[in-house]
Amino acid sequence: MILIMQITRTFDLLERYQEKFPGKNDALASRKNNKWVKISTEEYIRNSYLFSYGLLAHGFKKGDKIITVTNNRPAWNIVDMGMTMIGVVHVPVFPSLNVTEYAYILMHSDAKFVIVSDDQLYLKLKGAAETSGQKMSFFSFEDLPNVKSWMEIIELGKENEGKYKEEVERAKKEIKPGDLAAIIYTSGTTGIAKGVMLSHKNLVTNFLAAAEIFQLAPDNRYLSILPLCHVGGRLGNYQTQYSGCSIYYAENMGTIAADMKDIQADGFDAVPRILEKIIDTVISKGRKIKGIKNKIFFWAVRLGFDYKTDDESSWFYKRKLKLADKLIFSKWREALGGKARLVGCGGASLQPRIERIFWAAGIKVINMYGLTETSPIMTINRKEKPDL
Repeated sequence: MILIMQITRTFDLLERYQEKFPGKNDALASRKNNKWVKISTEEYIRNSYLFSYGLLAHGFKKGDKIITVTNNRPAWNIVDMGMTMIGVVHVPVFPSLNVTEYAYILMHSDAKFVIVSDDQLYLKLKGAAETSGQKMSFFSFEDLPNVKSWMEIIELGKENEGKYKEEVERAKKEIKPGDLAAIIYTSGTTGIAKGVMLSHKNLVTNFLAAAEIFQLAPDNRYLSILPLCHVGGRLGNYQTQYSGCSIYYAENMGTIAADMKDIQADGFDAVPRILEKIIDTVISKGRKIKGIKNKIFFWAVRLGFDYKTDDESSWFYKRKLKLADKLIFSKWREALGGKARLVGCGGASLQPRIERIFWAAGIKVINMYGLTETSPIMTINRKEKPDL
């Protein structure tokens, strides 16, 4: 019998992968040239360790900080795990900030190393470094002229594996749950963005609780939409990995429906605006239907907006909902791949009627509220009942 270790630091997820989900060929995936590029369990673990060795070869030590500015991608996880295993603090930053905001974060975080995803971000961050007077080393996830590739760190790790393998194992043992894992800069709605310091324990206790509620399984597929630099996206990312569920990163906001259908996702994460947009699109298509089908469609919509849980519904409502599901709602699920059953939603207030109609359609909205400082969930509804 294999004894599964207790998760107390974020990078303990790698050992859990190795023990519980070996041989998984799509632990992580993203689109490239219109094809899904999959990362296996073994590749994920191996490259994370190589990144650690590479960082040590660069002279990094516990407490140093590295900034990443990128869209969602599997490589984010590799550098995240590679950093935290040796105590380097990950500072993920939104790719939508301006030069002044980046300059402040570069200076305030005291980072000396930045990994970007494209040429536009590189130029913006380079300008920010010059503005703030910070000396920075730049690497990129994509192949850019005049910018070193992040894979150079992986290759350096390969060259120095024998030298640093034992050192990484020692570093892992010395890292405590209360040690700093990440600094996440808030959106700054009340002024200058604040760097929120989150420990391994902050993040781990939250994603373990969330995983218990989401109840994802190793044979499930989850479409990740929320930015990984956002604490909500990070939480969903960790709790999905804990469950062994395959994570597919949406190409962009415009491809969500196509991505859902393509991978036949069991669930996805979202902000309220995404759910509103899905319903708006469905309603718009419904208006184009003519005759009796139009009446049936909007009868089902009205029924959905008035959704109540089983213990609150009459037997007659349940019979009508069953018919509406057969005629209308099943087709909605089919448009999202046919397997969608849950969605994690947060970041803003969700209209109750939107939550109701998703539940009526058989897609359970797990509605969350929290703060970056609470890493992030403070309250969450259970799958058995909408929080209305």
